[in-house]
Amino acid sequence: MAQKVKLSTIAESLGISTATVSLALRDSPLVAAATRDRIKEQARALGYIYNRRAASLRTSRSGIIGVVVHDIMNPFYGEILKAIESELDRNQHTFILSNHYDSVEKQRNFIETLLQLGGDGVIMSPAIGTPATDVQLAEDNGMPAIFVARTLEELDLPTYRGDDSYGIALATNHLIGLGHRCIAMIGGTDQTSTGRDRYAGYVNALKKAGIPVDPGLRIPGPRSKQGGFEAAVHFLSLPQKPTAAVCWNDLVAIGLMNGISRAGLTPGVDISVTGYDDLEEASIATPSLTTVWNGQAEVGRLAARALLDRLAGSSAPNGMHLIKPEMRIRQSTGPHRETADNPLAV
Repeated sequence: MAQKVKLSTIAESLGISTATVSLALRDSPLVAAATRDRIKEQARALGYIYNRRAASLRTSRSGIIGVVVHDIMNPFYGEILKAIESELDRNQHTFILSNHYDSVEKQRNFIETLLQLGGDGVIMSPAIGTPATDVQLAEDNGMPAIFVARTLEELDLPTYRGDDSYGIALATNHLIGLGHRCIAMIGGTDQTSTGRDRYAGYVNALKKAGIPVDPGLRIPGPRSKQGGFEAAVHFLSLPQKPTAAVCWNDLVAIGLMNGISRAGLTPGVDISVTGYDDLEEASIATPSLTTVWNGQAEVGRLAARALLDRLAGSSAPNGMHLIKPEMRIRQSTGPHRETADNPLAV
């Protein structure tokens, strides 16, 4: 078996002290950048592997952060994760990712595994039905938790997300301003804080405009393109004949537009559709999607920064930290057509 390369081996090969090598491999500013680069290059050449377990025994920190979200296949979470990773990279932390798919048991197993690995902290968008005790377990064992996108009302922890009620109200008011009065809301669930807030924004906007809230115009559930596509059949068969739809997110909106097009109608002309999140795909969809920017990158950056501050001994403020959404008006919305011109009219 080959002998394990030690710090002293690198030091001797370069004619410097072991302490200097140790500092350089930990990116200490006490070592000049050029010297750090030379030491790292020599370490790679000799096949040196950093022993994270040994380092964690010395520092009581593993440098490992856990991140658990609903589904990385949703670009909304992908944008949050990209920002988290960028912030952690700058601070020499590595994250381990888990998708819980709204399985409390899967999420619980991840948190327990993270504790066994000596994880420093966890950033999470909690699964539907998460008991506060699961998160408290991490906190009680010295692994602070930060929430993104979703909240648990029972716990007062730092939480970063867009202002969903305000954002959906922006979209609903945009449609009202175009003359639409029969507006459906498609997607989401009251089982999450996000779902409750977005529906509240839709309801509040209708009430402020003096438009009666019709529960029959809500189609809960869809959160994906496939879900939005399948919801188009239900949407087009509603007896109220809505002329516009506020969608839970961009994926649902794009799926709905595909379903509307399949039925021979034109999104943005026959039926107006708004999305939510302003994913990259929204601007290149056909037609380009009117949506609401929800600050995903900012959510990820602020959440990672808050966790790093807590690990450094600074107290990140508890409670809700909301990013203010903004409208992005594109081609998928247009003026309400008069009854005579409306292909949905009876």
